[in-house]
Amino acid sequence: MACERSFPDSFIDADPQKALEELNGALGESSNNAEWLCQRSYAHILLENYTRAAEDSKKAQQLQPGLALAFLRTGIAEYHLNNFTSAHEALLEGQKLEGSNDLFQTWINRCEEAKQTEQAQNAATNTQPAAPLPVKHDWYQTESQVIVTIMLKGANNEDVRVSFEEKELSASVKLASGEDYCLKLCLLHAVVPEQCTYRILSTKIEIKMKKTEGIRWEKLEGEGTLPNIKHFIPSQYPSSCHYTRNWDKVVGDIKEEEKNEKLEGDAALNKLFQQIYSDGSDEVKRAMNKSFMESGGTVLSTNWTDVGKRTVDMSPPDDVEFKKF
Repeated sequence: MACERSFPDSFIDADPQKALEELNGALGESSNNAEWLCQRSYAHILLENYTRAAEDSKKAQQLQPGLALAFLRTGIAEYHLNNFTSAHEALLEGQKLEGSNDLFQTWINRCEEAKQTEQAQNAATNTQPAAPLPVKHDWYQTESQVIVTIMLKGANNEDVRVSFEEKELSASVKLASGEDYCLKLCLLHAVVPEQCTYRILSTKIEIKMKKTEGIRWEKLEGEGTLPNIKHFIPSQYPSSCHYTRNWDKVVGDIKEEEKNEKLEGDAALNKLFQQIYSDGSDEVKRAMNKSFMESGGTVLSTNWTDVGKRTVDMSPPDDVEFKKF
């Protein structure tokens, strides 16, 4: 029956356009399904159809006033439409319904910062020229992309330069004051440079980077690769010295020592999972990614034959209560 159909976030993340088409079909049969409207709103958000996303989530709120997820979707959509006040109000209402969901506080903070920036910029236009406001940047992620937003109004195409490398993002903007704004990030994980894009909007610069793997980034930036190996440079030897060291062997020996390092507790468990993923086949990696994403991080399976044909249910520890958001 139609009411038994499910559209989890992971399904929408994998192919938002396909998910949108299936949700359109399902809602054609049952247009008052609040949960499906919420998920179609999510698909519209990923496809940057923010006005339609807001329409779906607001209708879901009317149909099911206690559905916290509808308020979260509304807040995110209104934020991207630069309606920071209405976004803030929706998020506060949703937080009252589900205060344990950290995503509400994250987006509330972003709305408050955006409102402050907007107010300061509006005030600056009505006063004598003052020192330029600091340019802020923010980021969020989907299963397949990392999105960085530079909060800057009125940037011109010819004044913006953005370049991508596997683990580095560089952006520079010529500001109205004549100064140069530069953003250079050493990324936590690798991206696919040729599939990274950016666009210049009236209130911001939006940069999208394609993940090489469908894993959740704990943070945006990581340590650079060069600083980690600079101590291998043989600067202690004069240039006239005839002694040559095999530095590739030195690096290999250190990696072997790290591999054999004795770890305990969570560190040992995390290293084991990383080793299984690194050494696993493509099917093992798909199984681990799918089970982890669909179960909300409560299940990690290497059996693709099993998890490839079903949706992996959440299975939190006995003393933990899982709440959907």
